[in-house]
Order: sequence, then C-alpha cells, then structure tokens
Amino acid sequence: MALKSTIFKADLQVSDMDRHYYEPHSLTIARHPSETDERMMMRILAFALHADPALNFGKGLSADDEPDLWQKDLTGAIDVWIEVGQPDEKRIMKACGRAERVVIYSYSATSHIWWGQTSSRVERAKNLEVYQLSSETSQALGHLAQRTMQLQCTVQDGQAWITADDASIPVTLTTLKPAQDSN
Repeated sequence: MALKSTIFKADLQVSDMDRHYYEPHSLTIARHPSETDERMMMRILAFALHADPALNFGKGLSADDEPDLWQKDLTGAIDVWIEVGQPDEKRIMKACGRAERVVIYSYSATSHIWWGQTSSRVERAKNLEVYQLSSETSQALGHLAQRTMQLQCTVQDGQAWITADDASIPVTLTTLKPAQDSN
C-alpha cells in the first residue's frame, strides 16, 4: 500500500516591498512521503518570493511533467515554472521550452557540485534563472515546519526574511545564473 501525502497548512503574509505586493495567502501543502521538511519549506519560500494569486503548487515529486510551483496565464500558457533542488539538465531544458520564465532554487550543501556539472549544459537557456540558498538557511527553514504554520515573508532590496513565532530567518540568495534580456 502506498504512503499518502501529509497535509500542512500555512497562513503566509507576504510583504514584498520590491514588487509592491502585500497579500495574505492560505496555503495547503501536500508533503510527499519522500519529501523532507526542508524541501517543503523551500517550496513555501519560493511561493513567498513569487507570490501572486495565479501561482499554484504543482504535483512536484509526484509528477515528472509538473514543477514544484507554476503560474499560468488565462490561456493556460505557463508564465513561470519554479523548481527547488537540483533538477537534471533534461528537465531544465524541457521546462525552458514550455515556460516563459524558469526559476530554480538550489539549497543543498552539494549545490556547487550540481551547478558545476549542469551550468555549461543550460547556459543557452535565456529564460532560466538559478539561485542558491545556503544549506544552513534551508535547514533553519526546515525547523520551522509544523502541520499548521503562521509565517511572514518580508522582501526588501533583494533581501528576504521568513518569520514564524519568535524566529526570524534572513534569506540571502546567491545568483548562479541571472535572468537575461530577451532583446
């Protein structure tokens, strides 16, 4: 018998001063049995950084043809495809062919090795952005995981903070591959 996903609920307040976006979001997150708290919290962080009423969680680990998060326009075309972790180059290039913008958040201690092996194979993808988060920060985020969470995300001048209860975790992203102009 297959194990079922565990359901988590998060009330997320986003205050993104860089994008002038200030909205609450009630999230229901299905955590796959093989997913860690750290990875689930990275999905929540990615949601907070791209918060939009049209942004949704994909099937993630349960499906090869869906990202962790995505945002579609009214026609069903994929505006933003978001992955967390270390996807292989075939998955990255397939996503770049399907979406207007692809964003990856890598967070493990081995991210630099993964990126060293992958970067040359995906450098031609103009719609790809890749960011790295320190493993210490992602682990700290993982410790915030609870079945019911009250979270705040504040973004200002490219810096983010995730706050829950009395814990405030600064989130610094290192840009591995910046967005490129399509002109």
